[in-house]
Amino acid sequence: MPYRPSRRDLLAGAAAFAAAPLAARGAGPDYDVAIIGAGAAGLTAAHKIKAAGRRAVVLEAAGGPGGRIASAPRVSGAVYDKGANRFSAPGRNPLLKLARGERLTLYDPPVGKRLYIGDREARDNEYDDFTAALGRTSRTIAAVAELGRDIPASRALPDLGDWQGIVSFSLGPLPHGKELDEISTVDLSRLEDRYDDVMIRQGTNALIAAIAKPLEIQSNTIVQRIDITNRGRVEIETNRGTVGAKAAIVTASTGVLGAGRIRFTPALPAPLTDAIGKLSLGTRERAVFELPGNPYRFNPDERVIFKTADTRTLMFTMRPGGTGLVYADFGGAFGRELSAAGDRAVADFVATFLSEHFGGGKKVETGKVDVVRWSRDPYVLGGTSSAAPGAGGSRRVLMQPLHERVFFAGEAAHETLWSTVAGASLSGERAAELALKYLSGAEKPAPPPARETARKKRQR
Repeated sequence: MPYRPSRRDLLAGAAAFAAAPLAARGAGPDYDVAIIGAGAAGLTAAHKIKAAGRRAVVLEAAGGPGGRIASAPRVSGAVYDKGANRFSAPGRNPLLKLARGERLTLYDPPVGKRLYIGDREARDNEYDDFTAALGRTSRTIAAVAELGRDIPASRALPDLGDWQGIVSFSLGPLPHGKELDEISTVDLSRLEDRYDDVMIRQGTNALIAAIAKPLEIQSNTIVQRIDITNRGRVEIETNRGTVGAKAAIVTASTGVLGAGRIRFTPALPAPLTDAIGKLSLGTRERAVFELPGNPYRFNPDERVIFKTADTRTLMFTMRPGGTGLVYADFGGAFGRELSAAGDRAVADFVATFLSEHFGGGKKVETGKVDVVRWSRDPYVLGGTSSAAPGAGGSRRVLMQPLHERVFFAGEAAHETLWSTVAGASLSGERAAELALKYLSGAEKPAPPPARETARKKRQR
């Protein structure tokens, strides 16, 4: 008697078929473009692909979109920003264009930073001296780079006297998470000045939620391998199965790529591997706590830095978004040391700093301190990229297409706005444009064979 499958067998077989890798089914690609990472670059790229009428999927390893713009709740219910909350280049930033389209409100936070010397704010002449020291340093680094000397930025510092500590912190550990002796003069000289930051009135969590809503995003999907051996197809192996696409945009951080968390078949070419390694991520972490009642009378979103003898310092962001929160940002070599010492050490350092500069020597109670460690986030592994000395051209290598149909994006893939959300977003837009151009070219029908002329026929 011939075997007749039961209804249960048929359902089981259908489920197995649906779960099988696409390669096993012999089907074509699922998507036009697969985008790895749902940060600023990935979200911008996905919107660009979708607007062109193409189908894109965003594969995100974390539990939700945002990348290094993520937010998190405190026990009190307050929501804080784990990473970026100020957005530069508002006239060019594609992410902010999307924000305006979602009717989110942009506003201008206080410009610059307040400088404290001991327990008092700097006087006008001291502000002038600090600004002059910063300007002189930036001009010297630019001049050295213009001469083609791609050396550690610390070796280009002029004589700054007792301003060297805070100037070095302001140009290295604070924005980039590295000491100046780890950063290329050429890379640093190309970075655009940013005086036009804006913030989102509804908060960065509202920004990410609004922008992500119309996109196809697969969260908790860890990309393990990208196979480019089949022409016209990219196979992306994840912890949840294989996704097929005609092209791919990789926005994973250089920390993740450099650690080999995503394998490539065939292996990445040596120049690209070297560029990724030379664009390593710095250490910039954040401690978050609450000071109810605004005891030190700061305006919302004011940032405060301190004149110190070295880079063992931090920056406070007071009352972000008008809340009772305080962000304490620290980075570089001291940031790694402090972060490794544990949450209690971070909380004690922050409380001591507050006491010395604002509390008149009296102990300040900060309550629970949440510590954000991007360097330990398995899907980021650091802060933002900066090129090592001698590697000022690495970003151009990273920006080149791989096998015609794989494109890299993210803050590391922008030459003049690296380390910023604007740079990441612009690089995502650029990668999407390249992917669309590739798709358009790949789908053009082959030209018909040339017709023989009558003269050629007679010659035969």
